[in-house]
Order: sequence, then structure tokens, then C-alpha cells
Amino acid sequence: MTVQPQEEWKLRIMEQARTDGWWREGSAVVAAVSGGPDSMALLHLLRAMAEETPFRIVVAHANHQFRGAESDAEAELVAGAARDWGLAFESTELGMPAYIAETGMNPQSASREKRYIFLKNIALKHGCSYLITGHHADDQAETVLMRIIRGTGIGGLAGIPSHRKEDELELIRPLLRITKCELLEYCKRNGVPYAVDSSNADRHYFRNAVRMDLMPMLEQHNPRLKTSLIRLADMAAAEDDYMETETLQAFQTGVTPSGEGFRLERRWFRGLHVALQRRLIKLILNCSSNPRQMLDFPQVEEILTAIAQERPTVVQLDIGDGWVFRREYEEGYIGPAIPESIHFAYDVTESLYEVTIKETGDRVRLERLDGAVSSAKADRQEACFDFGQLKFPLRIRSRLPGDLMQPYGLNGTKKVQDMFVDAKVPRSLRDKLPLLADRDGRVLWIPGMRRSSHALVTDRTITTLRITLDATEN
Repeated sequence: MTVQPQEEWKLRIMEQARTDGWWREGSAVVAAVSGGPDSMALLHLLRAMAEETPFRIVVAHANHQFRGAESDAEAELVAGAARDWGLAFESTELGMPAYIAETGMNPQSASREKRYIFLKNIALKHGCSYLITGHHADDQAETVLMRIIRGTGIGGLAGIPSHRKEDELELIRPLLRITKCELLEYCKRNGVPYAVDSSNADRHYFRNAVRMDLMPMLEQHNPRLKTSLIRLADMAAAEDDYMETETLQAFQTGVTPSGEGFRLERRWFRGLHVALQRRLIKLILNCSSNPRQMLDFPQVEEILTAIAQERPTVVQLDIGDGWVFRREYEEGYIGPAIPESIHFAYDVTESLYEVTIKETGDRVRLERLDGAVSSAKADRQEACFDFGQLKFPLRIRSRLPGDLMQPYGLNGTKKVQDMFVDAKVPRSLRDKLPLLADRDGRVLWIPGMRRSSHALVTDRTITTLRITLDATEN
């Protein structure tokens, strides 16, 4: 049998639905139906698909109540179609005019927010794993053009995604490659009723102005503009998906959680392509409680500049929402502002075997071992001392002004402050690093850096005290 040209797109949608896995016997979907030709054509198509391979369809209609009797008539139209086609129906009145007056929100954003809350609740109520919407190719082309006008990156050029996962619910938009003209023709050929939304002619809305004025003007220069914009969205979506994968891998490789923030090594970061650098910064900022406040292009560029410059080596930027970017030597930190100083002190007796530093979350373990035992760790997070030469109680504490140490292998003493500077330890971390001192206040060990020449393990050592730092960060 020869398939009519008008029906070819139906077969493409059905084939893709089987591939994607949502069209199968026993599955359950919520169909978001406004009453317009696009969503009514979608509902009619879903019903035809269910006759071939049975699955459950729940029709959901949200009455925004912007247009009085016209909005009520649309609700009646959708309810009648669901009833005539034997489909479950759910509806709600959102009361948007009052809600917008109360909250001061943008009407379109507020409507989208309330509508999706309703749709998700219906999916939960009926045990549906999929939410199907009627966004079509014209919507896609208009969205891409609107974002170009307003300013966007590759992610914005990707337009409306055909699939999106939200918690346990998957949003599916099967009509994104089908034009409005094709959907109108489908409704005409199959006798599908639909309503015409009078607000679609209101040029006060940016999308309507783009559709009615800007798109026709640009099509004088490129009659296939919509096709070009849709192709651009497809290419951008693929490249955006690839870059998101690369960014996540970079995050997992070089970004370290630090409390509620994140740390990265400057030279490693500078070795990444600038496109990956921008995305990595955005990915970190997305972890804040209010990412929209901080994701402007100039702000991301300011952070990149601060990381790239050789001088000064200490920089701090306020990036909003209580977050900062702090560059100290070869380390960068993005996250909540860190208190300038932390002070702690814990006494260690001869019988104590573990100390947890509440202020930092670090844990110090102490082991008494028979004979002379040398440290086997190369990362300097472990040190061994001659137990008999130690003066108890020992003390695990933060640094103090005037701290001195006699580093093993060096003659004389050195200021702990100068050792931090030489090692380029970020200023914000210096108070967090635990020091081991003895009863007389002598600094015996700075984990991760140096140990002193006091109480060295030798052949004459009878008992070894092995001390290990299990650090939560830094």
C-alpha cells in the first residue's frame, strides 16, 4: 500500500516512539492537551497508536483562565474529545491572573511553572512514566531565533529538547520535526476538532511578534529559514551533548569538593580548551542554590581572567548568592565564602588512639608499634616518631603566631608561616591544616609538608608512634 505524503511523518513518529521505548504494550503516558491543533493532532495520533499497540493515555488539560469563556470552551473541547475517544481525563483551573498579580512573576514563566507542576502531579497520580507534549517544528524554529536575538550559547541554540528526564518522569516531544502546516492538514484530513487561541495574535508576546513579523521578513531572504533553524538546533544539540559529556569528565578528573564549594588546580585548568573551561565554570556554578544569578557570560569571563593572569597570585571575586571565586597561588576555589580563620586544639595522651577535628572534619589516627617502623606513605600524610622521646600530652592544633619548626634535613629553625608561603599553601587553608606539637609547644609535624628532626625513629627505637591524617579535603 502506498503511503500518502501527508501520512509519512506519522510513520516516522511511530518508528521513533518504538525506538525510544515509550510506545509499547502496557506503558502509560500523560498527554498535555491545550485544545489547539498541535496538541489535538498529537492526541488523535496517540489514540491511533494505542489501537495498534495498546497503552494507557491520560489526557491532561490546564485551564490558565486568561481568556474567560474562550479558555472554558477549550477545556470543554478537550474533555469532550477525551470522552468520545474513551480516554481518561484530568483538568485543573490554574487561576493565573490572580497568581501573577500576587507574585509579580512573568506571565509565561509563571504559567509554565504551574502547568508543569499540574502535569507532574497527574503523572504521579496515574503511575505514568512519560509526559507527551505537542511542541512542533515551528515552535523549535521560533525558539532558536528568539534565543539568538536575546543572546545565547551553544546550549541555547539546541532549542527545545526532544527528550528530557525530570526525576522519574521523561518528557517526550514527538512532533518537533513536524510543521504547523502538516498538523493543520492532519486535523483537516482526519476530522480532528481544535480551538484557535486568540492570544496567539497578540504581538505583545515576543513569540507572537517573532512568528508574525520577524520570521516572514527574514524568509524573504531565506525561504527555508525554518528548516535552517531546525537543522541548526539539531547540530547544536549534538555538539552540546558531546561538550556536556566532556565537561563532566573534566569535572570528575580535576575538580575536588571542598565543603559546599569546589577546588581546582590552576595549571591543570589552564591546559583545557577555553570552551571546556567556560562550561566547567558553569557546571560548578550550577551547584549553587541560585545558579541563574551567577551564570551571566561576563561573570564567567571574569573568573576565567582571574585564573589565567599570572599576577596577582591572590584574587577574590564576589560572584553572588554568598559565593566567591578565590585564587591563591596555583589553586582556585569556587563556593560559599570561607571564614578567614579557624582555631582548634586537641590534647593527645599516651592512651588516646584517635582524634576527630570537628572544625575541619579531618581524622588523626595514632598507633603504637613495637620496634622501629618507618612511614610507608609517600604523600606525607603519615609520620613516625620514637615514642620514648616524645613529651606528652601532644597537641593537634591550628597554627599560632610565631610557630617555629626545625625541619628534618635542614639546619636551624624556620617559621611555619614562611613554610606555608614557600609551599604556596592558600591563605584560606592555612588555619585549617592541623599541626602536631609536643608538651613544650615544639612543632613536630605539618601533615602533607614536613616533619621535624625531633624524635626520629632509629635502630635504638623500642616503640614507634605512627600518626596518620585522614583528610576530608585540601
